[in-house]
Amino acid sequence: MVLAAGLGKRMRPLTVSQPKPMVRVAGKPLLDHALDRLATAGIARAVVNVHYLPDTIIAHVKNRRAPAVTISDERKQLLETGGGLVRAQAQLPDPFFCLNSDNVWLDGPVDAFRQLSHAWDPARMDALLLLVAHTGARNFRGLGDFHMDGYGRLDRRRPGRIAPFVFTGIQLAAKRLLRDAPSGPFSTNLLWDRAIGEGRLYGCAFNGEWFEVGTPQAIAPTELALTGG
Repeated sequence: MVLAAGLGKRMRPLTVSQPKPMVRVAGKPLLDHALDRLATAGIARAVVNVHYLPDTIIAHVKNRRAPAVTISDERKQLLETGGGLVRAQAQLPDPFFCLNSDNVWLDGPVDAFRQLSHAWDPARMDALLLLVAHTGARNFRGLGDFHMDGYGRLDRRRPGRIAPFVFTGIQLAAKRLLRDAPSGPFSTNLLWDRAIGEGRLYGCAFNGEWFEVGTPQAIAPTELALTGG
């Protein structure tokens, strides 16, 4: 699943007349960066959710073949990340990849999706998050998101501290993660917190470079890196 329903407020003014997934970086929309990575990894089908200026995205992916795209329509109500997953779950396999549409990355020796697949253990995990160390997180200025123990189990950043790992926006999740979810809009963080409490949220350290492209100012340095500087 590719999450593409957000309002893109941080990317204004570029998102006044277009949804954030259609903002172009290095010659193509952010959404295509995500879908092209899925195609390269051999993933045949993707679900894309829409809310803000949805017709632009729907028209853009209509004739795509690799991966073939189906739409999860949130035009009536923006459901946030967790609610969006619950809305689309009937269209998803088990387990399923989920990624944000506003991140760009360069794979290391193994592509991101194979790296997650190789580390996946359904007996232990409800979700496996692809994480990157601060040194591999371009355009990122935050304090980090997670601590990871020697077994790969995750915990939240502790108050007053920097967490060594940043969530890339890419995860592999079991449908078990979505069980007993609330109705309506809510964040995936709610489901992750439950999984942390049960010892079933795990992380995998990414072996490539990741770019946060959340603001207009992040576009130029990302393009410079992608085109070799």
